[in-house]
Amino acid sequence: MPGIRIVHRTCLPPGEAWRRLTDWERHGAHVPLTRTTVETPPPTGVGTRFTARTGVGRITFDDPMEVGLWRPPSGGRAGMVRLVKRGRVVLGWAEIEVRPLEGGGAEVLWREDLRVRGLGRPFDPLVAAAGRLVFGRALVHLLRT
Repeated sequence: MPGIRIVHRTCLPPGEAWRRLTDWERHGAHVPLTRTTVETPPPTGVGTRFTARTGVGRITFDDPMEVGLWRPPSGGRAGMVRLVKRGRVVLGWAEIEVRPLEGGGAEVLWREDLRVRGLGRPFDPLVAAAGRLVFGRALVHLLRT
């Protein structure tokens, strides 16, 4: 599985960075050709399910995910959310960790291991590079002040 690791620093306080990064429907606005729909009622927590649908017209695929770990940042402690991918096309997991920085702001660590069904190991470097590009861009836009 291609490993994706992105580190980003922001001047936002950890709580605000967390709020923006876990607003699942906003993710779709920053991933090309994607719309995200939350399928469970708020608030977000373990068991929350949502689907990112990517594509154009009839050529689409769904990336359904479920929150497996939900620990918002608080009291100077880092927050972490773990998403388990439950789809037929995209498999794996993603973790977003938000750490407070000394002096203010936050550091975000986005880790993702994903596999696209039907693509063998020779495609892992391409999948990882595309993931870093797409998720890195989304991360920057979600945290933009």
